[in-house]
Amino acid sequence: MADIEGISTDEDRDIIDSLSEGVYVCDLDRRITYWNKSAERITGWTAKDVIGRQCFDNVLCHIDKDGHRLCGEEYCPLHRSMVTGTGSRTSLLVFAQGKDGKRVPMQVSVAPMHNAKGQVVGGVETFRDASEMVHDLERAKAIQELALHHDVPQDDRVTFTTHYVPHDIIGGDYYAIKKLDDQRYGLMLADVTGHGIAAALYTMHLSQLWERFHYLLVNPTEFADKVNKELVKVVKGDDSFATATCALVDLENQVFRFAGAGGPQILLMHSDGTHEYIEEPGLPLGVIGDAFYKEASADVHQGDRLLLFTDGAVEVTDAAGNFLDVEGLIAILQKQGYPKTNIRMDELEEDLLKYSNTIRLDDDLTFIEVRIGKP
Repeated sequence: MADIEGISTDEDRDIIDSLSEGVYVCDLDRRITYWNKSAERITGWTAKDVIGRQCFDNVLCHIDKDGHRLCGEEYCPLHRSMVTGTGSRTSLLVFAQGKDGKRVPMQVSVAPMHNAKGQVVGGVETFRDASEMVHDLERAKAIQELALHHDVPQDDRVTFTTHYVPHDIIGGDYYAIKKLDDQRYGLMLADVTGHGIAAALYTMHLSQLWERFHYLLVNPTEFADKVNKELVKVVKGDDSFATATCALVDLENQVFRFAGAGGPQILLMHSDGTHEYIEEPGLPLGVIGDAFYKEASADVHQGDRLLLFTDGAVEVTDAAGNFLDVEGLIAILQKQGYPKTNIRMDELEEDLLKYSNTIRLDDDLTFIEVRIGKP
């Protein structure tokens, strides 16, 4: 075998063929040079089918959980590994194309291959079939999605736009919006620490608390205090908590009132393009039962837009380790023509990915836009 494979003897091949994980090796052009037996079993593609072909040449055609193609140079985990010279820190969930055309969910790890001089000469990807795990997570996702409330009827005076992308199939962000009476809307945006199954379970509890206590949002601090005390009972010192914004949109008095619980600043964009930050520091929900919450408010007028978001929108780092932060988010929005043009959530998410120089963001991502006046 060629040196690029790093697999030079029959014994090496026998060892790798005995693994339950699929393994393939490619050169710097992403041309497949080795394909083990488990790769054949998991995908249906035989070594004869794929060796000598590029991995993106209608073979695996990886996509992520949201359907984004990963086979371009910008988003291909294996290509990025070879360019950066570093392997994946955690396994990635991707969906590969089997020989029968069906999508196979896989947990994938990638790493560069080096020659004796330390030069990157190719890459190796290992993967395992994640079908059973994904099946269970998809069921959990369906249940979780029912808990995200959008109970917002048509109203010429206010428009709510939401965008939610969990880091995994299920996530730890939670939001809810509800009309409280003819003049007032209540909303909550929360970010449970971590992501994945444990965080998702806490969002389900937040959903129950929302159902029981959303009427208290006529006084946001009272709502925050009640939810905090109830969440403390469940968390019980396991270091989990939820940063949150608990808010009321009062159309009659043209005011936005809210209690902050450790969440990011809220961005108030005026129709003339100017902006300001509004915030009210407070302890995250679920930390201590006797936490004290204060109310802050901002006047809102026709054409104003309030943008609420979780940490995943601003705690983004580029390849050099620089944080995007709120100012960076504003720069991205202004480049898109916001607020003179409507917010384009998919384009915004794509720009955040480009800034991060990764194939997916490191955290769940949620936006809520509140637009005062006609759309």
